[in-house]
Amino acid sequence: MSHWRRLGGAMIALLLVLVVGTIGYLVLGFGLLDAMYQTVTTVSTVGFREVKPLSAAGQVFTMVLILVGAGAALYAFSVLVETFIEGRLNELLGRRRMEQSIASLHDHIIICGWGRVGHSIAGEVAAAGRELVIVELDETILDGVSHRVVVGDATEDAVLRAAGIERAAALVAAVEGDAANSFITLSARALKPDLFIVARARSQDSGEKLRRAGADRVVNPQSIGGARMAAFVLRPHVAEFLDVVMRERTLEFRLEEVSVTAGSPIAGRSLQESKMREQTGALVLALRDEDGTFHTNPPPDTEIRSGQVIIAIGTQEELDTLVAFVER
Repeated sequence: MSHWRRLGGAMIALLLVLVVGTIGYLVLGFGLLDAMYQTVTTVSTVGFREVKPLSAAGQVFTMVLILVGAGAALYAFSVLVETFIEGRLNELLGRRRMEQSIASLHDHIIICGWGRVGHSIAGEVAAAGRELVIVELDETILDGVSHRVVVGDATEDAVLRAAGIERAAALVAAVEGDAANSFITLSARALKPDLFIVARARSQDSGEKLRRAGADRVVNPQSIGGARMAAFVLRPHVAEFLDVVMRERTLEFRLEEVSVTAGSPIAGRSLQESKMREQTGALVLALRDEDGTFHTNPPPDTEIRSGQVIIAIGTQEELDTLVAFVER
């Protein structure tokens, strides 16, 4: 039984004792106020005089009331103290454990906002096996959340630091207001200049402002939702295939991106020379330059340069081999 249920039961028992005591003194000839007063002073054992002399029946009733009432009062008081102290201790210890858990994270993802968008993002991130921290101001909507949580205003630097922003790989600003997302983006960019930031925009006009604030990517859920619905109308099989590849685990083939570092053995070599296809089995769909330019379906003589990102498709085993091949 939880402490709150025990406390509720104890308070109900004490109330019943007071009601029964008051009724008993009424039966013994006391007025209503006198009966209530006599009951309270008897149950609390404060030792005040009787309102009026008691008969033998009144004395017996009072003795029984003292034994039962004092026991109920002491039990209610002890449960109240226990609930308060243990609740505070659990809160403090839970907060401390959460802080220690977050302090141990590296390259995690911070999601600011636990609305429908934030909830969906967290599900996808967790399904990909990445560690994440939720930052939410409204503690009442966090019941049942299994992820690490920091309760506070994400626009404040101290709250972002509590979420481990200095060690994070990315941050998603997904609170309700565009102004708040702008402040979060500005704060996050100032705290960690190389952080990858994705910001949510509710209006078309806010996109450019969020980019100027420091967001690497800006997403308008309404706009993307409309484009996706249009794709299902115009090219339903293509749209569904991409959905399955990107999100579901029922298809053998996956999409992956791999960064080419300066020390990679394939940097400066062509696709053909690197023998990437033969060594890994993964198919290179595109190369992306540091300036964001895509080279789709690159020919075999395309040079692979450091700083580029390889976008490939293949089985999970082939993609794991590709990552090891590029980063060895």
